[in-house]
Amino acid sequence: MQAESAIEFTVPGAPVGKERPRMAAGRMYTPAKTASYESLVAYAAAAAMKGRPLLEGACSCSLDIVLPIPASWSRKKQAQALEGSLHPTTKPDKDNVIKAFYDAMNGVVWRDDVQACIGLQVKRYGPVPGVRVRVEMIEMIREAVD
Repeated sequence: MQAESAIEFTVPGAPVGKERPRMAAGRMYTPAKTASYESLVAYAAAAAMKGRPLLEGACSCSLDIVLPIPASWSRKKQAQALEGSLHPTTKPDKDNVIKAFYDAMNGVVWRDDVQACIGLQVKRYGPVPGVRVRVEMIEMIREAVD
């Protein structure tokens, strides 16, 4: 079986971290902001899949999480953020963004996020906020190296 190429897509806009489930009337539910963002991620992922079957086996997933630079910052501080000498130590938490993406890709890119065995995630400032995603099967990486 020939390996498929990597799946790459971008979700535009300020990244959103997965919120904790809420309880009301004795039932657990996903907060609307999280559900809406996960739907946006799933839509972008489905478009990138172009009808391909779900990835099977161990996968590698990289996320380039780009946060907007606060407009209230001085030009000097904005320039430092753009050059990478200032890092975002504010919400959303990187791990919560990862959770939102991995859960949204369940049943769209891969069968389940337990398949994510290798990951590289970077949270940084940039001129255009969004999250760039690349997912590929680990065996594809090995084949490319051999």
